[in-house]
Amino acid sequence: MARISLDPPKTLGYRLGSWFSRRRYGVMLDPGAAIGHNMQVGRSYAIFELQMERWHTLDRGLKDLAMTAAAARIRCAWCMDFGFWAATMDHAVPRAKVEAVPARRDGGLFSRLELLVVAYAEAMTATPPEVTDDLVAELRKQLSEAQLVELTAVIAAENMRSRINSALGLTAQGFMERRDQDAAASQVDAAASQVTVRP
Repeated sequence: MARISLDPPKTLGYRLGSWFSRRRYGVMLDPGAAIGHNMQVGRSYAIFELQMERWHTLDRGLKDLAMTAAAARIRCAWCMDFGFWAATMDHAVPRAKVEAVPARRDGGLFSRLELLVVAYAEAMTATPPEVTDDLVAELRKQLSEAQLVELTAVIAAENMRSRINSALGLTAQGFMERRDQDAAASQVDAAASQVTVRP
């Protein structure tokens, strides 16, 4: 249960943020509602998130795996819920990969680079950080320095998100269930479109 009200003052800034969230995700995101109690923080946070979406040096799938690993290490229920939905629905990361990240169960699912990215995210997220020279050297064999900087920044951002959301007591908002419902509806639609009606 949230440790802060999810019903902040309805300032103009909050109403605009709520409209954007509902238009983009179908609901007001709980972190936005919680942060809405301080719109200076809210505006800065929103601008940062929108700017991060413009970062395209690193493959989106690698970023999703890194963020999932960081959120799982922190045990942020909201981040795991939303991140799973975003990775599998918006970014088309295979569900099996996202589900395997927290326990790093490989079973041949992950490439060498993906395993390194998950290990790096977990090492960065540890307190204190456990990043080693050897780990970074292995990453640098497969990533440019620009990609490594973006990966590092994305993991740091997920740490911020996960720690804010966990500290404020935000829990899953139903995105994983929504993903399953959307997938089931798509299967029904696909089956219905293959049925031929005979006169």
